[in-house]
Amino acid sequence: MNPGLRYLEPTPISGLAVARHRPRAPRATVVAIHGGLDRGASFTRLSRRLEDFEVIAYDRRGYQRSRQRGPGTLDQHLADLAEVLDWAQPSGPLMLFGHSFGGLVAMTYAARHRGPRLVIVYESPLPWVLARPSPTPAPGENAALEAERFFRRVVSDAAWEHLSHAEQESRRLDGPALRADLVSMTDPLSPFELDEITTPVRYLHGDQRSATYYHALARSLHAANPLITVAEIAGAGHGAHLSHPDHLAAEVRRALDETGRGT
Repeated sequence: MNPGLRYLEPTPISGLAVARHRPRAPRATVVAIHGGLDRGASFTRLSRRLEDFEVIAYDRRGYQRSRQRGPGTLDQHLADLAEVLDWAQPSGPLMLFGHSFGGLVAMTYAARHRGPRLVIVYESPLPWVLARPSPTPAPGENAALEAERFFRRVVSDAAWEHLSHAEQESRRLDGPALRADLVSMTDPLSPFELDEITTPVRYLHGDQRSATYYHALARSLHAANPLITVAEIAGAGHGAHLSHPDHLAAEVRRALDETGRGT
């Protein structure tokens, strides 16, 4: 059985925790970038469904095992991603998979650099393309409180209350990194223009909370750049990498096959 991701000890990149699943002859390399208040290990279920792919994930700076790097700006997260790619020396086609804020990192990287064969993102915030009906509020100064509020808003009050005291405290310690993410998300300046992307992008979303918004955003993305294609995952909420890893793995394979036929 494929055990999925395992953190590398010692870490190959100073201050950045990196996890990896590497088969003998990988079909492609997927570098996964997590969203706010999350960690690289959350892609373990997805990596188990991609047993013939090399999967690399990491805790973004300021989160979990990478807290010593401190919270970062979007440009610093892009530099970290470049550092991971330089170390990884990907086997076969390179794919970036970004969840939520991680997708913003992946798409910005694709707009500014060549290299990835394909970018796949799930429910990534692009407020300059289409504003939300209820925009993400600017973060407050209390980072720990901001982390709790974010978790309750994005997941649920019940899920927060179900966490142990240690788990709640761990989320609060990620508060400064989350706050930095939220600052980037509420920046009125766009980090890239959609027509700057020359790499195929697959924008995925669920049909649960905010489905109407994501439908409209998906249409806007494809209309602005035909290289951005879209797909909906039935029954999936925002945490699809945890709840629907089989569906996401199928999308990764399908998108790679379609991109390969186009080359």
